[in-house]
Amino acid sequence: MSADSADAPAPAPPTNDSADSTDSIDPSAAPRPSDFVRLLRAQRVWDTELPDFAPATTPDGPLPLFEQWFAEAVTAGQVEPHTMSLATADAEGLPDVRTVMLHGADREGWHFASHAGSRKGRHLAARPYAALGFYWPAQGRQIRVRGPVTVAPPEVAQADLHARSAGALASALVGRQSEVLDSYGELERASDAAWDRARREPDAPAPSWTVYVLDPDEVEFFQGDARRRHVRLTYRRTDDTWRKDLLWP
Repeated sequence: MSADSADAPAPAPPTNDSADSTDSIDPSAAPRPSDFVRLLRAQRVWDTELPDFAPATTPDGPLPLFEQWFAEAVTAGQVEPHTMSLATADAEGLPDVRTVMLHGADREGWHFASHAGSRKGRHLAARPYAALGFYWPAQGRQIRVRGPVTVAPPEVAQADLHARSAGALASALVGRQSEVLDSYGELERASDAAWDRARREPDAPAPSWTVYVLDPDEVEFFQGDARRRHVRLTYRRTDDTWRKDLLWP
């Protein structure tokens, strides 16, 4: 030890200042939840009786179960059960998600449609893989689907479009989805012209309208439980068959 350090005064003993300052904190000064957070925490989840789900009795493939759950969602009064979240990624791998309408589900896959030049269309051209999410809170159910996406033939897309309403055709005829809009008046003029044409020509083509088909690699069925013992059943494709597994919630 050096002389300087030996001659240095001993440190002062600790005081109770820190303890006193802790004890003197006013609880009312602690941060309080904002109005938004209080409103958020007041919301209830699945404020209804939830159905049972017996995975052991499910079919070998996911499509029949999807059709069954969809019919049960309609019967339960679920609002817009045919809408779903569609997740894609751009060329750099940045994700995006939006709500779209299901146009069909069969052995080929889950079908949806959009314009080829839209953001989702560009994403799927660069990375033809997507995920779908259905949420049906009337029964505490979710379904997740993911897999590669292909483009249906043009005649399928046009048949799909012309089987829908005049409003759907008018919207497709406007086109230019996801492009920058200079003014709302421009949209109004284009929409008026498209409505007129849709009424005059109910079979008018919309070349950019595209039907996409997601052929699933994996489909998960989630049944909520009031005791938080949620049931998750996943189907994973293995060659020409499906493997079923339960997942921890």
